This record gives sequence, structure tokens and C-alpha cells, in this order.
Amino acid sequence: MRDEVKQAAATRLSRIEGQVRGVARMIADDRYCIDVLNQIEAVKAALKKVQDEILRDHIGHCVEHAITSGDAKDQRKKVAELVQVLSHITS
Repeated sequence: MRDEVKQAAATRLSRIEGQVRGVARMIADDRYCIDVLNQIEAVKAALKKVQDEILRDHIGHCVEHAITSGDAKDQRKKVAELVQVLSHITS
């Protein structure tokens, strides 16, 4: 993973960590269920952004490297990994 992507992901994850603690406080404080659910959706959306950035970096760096390397075994491995990850993301 490129350093700038790693740093951006770490920053986002720190914010998400705070959001999750906030959701836990909302539950402890017996806040309105819909408000809690809305905050959970916000956490999920933030995690999706991190996931998308890491996936984009993987394709642009690791997969691209496998393609340009000419190593057929590595190319097949990277494509198989992508298929597996994408099948989990979309299900």
C-alpha cells in the first residue's frame, strides 16, 4: 500500500473509531433507535470509503504491477484475489 493511502486510511479509521465510540455512548444513553441506526449507517459509509480507497490503490499498484511484470502466475493470483474480494463486497 502506498504511504499516502496508508496515512489517509489511518486518519479516516481514527475518525471512524470516534464515531463508533459515539454510537456506543448513544446506546448507553438510551438514545432514540432511529438516531442510533442513522449513526451506524454513517459509520458503514465511512468504512466503505476506506475500503474503496484501499481497493483502488491495490488495483492501481499491486494488480498493475502483476500485469506489467508479465508473470502469468502472479497475474492469475491477483485476479483471483480481486474476484474473491469483490464477491464479498457485492454480496
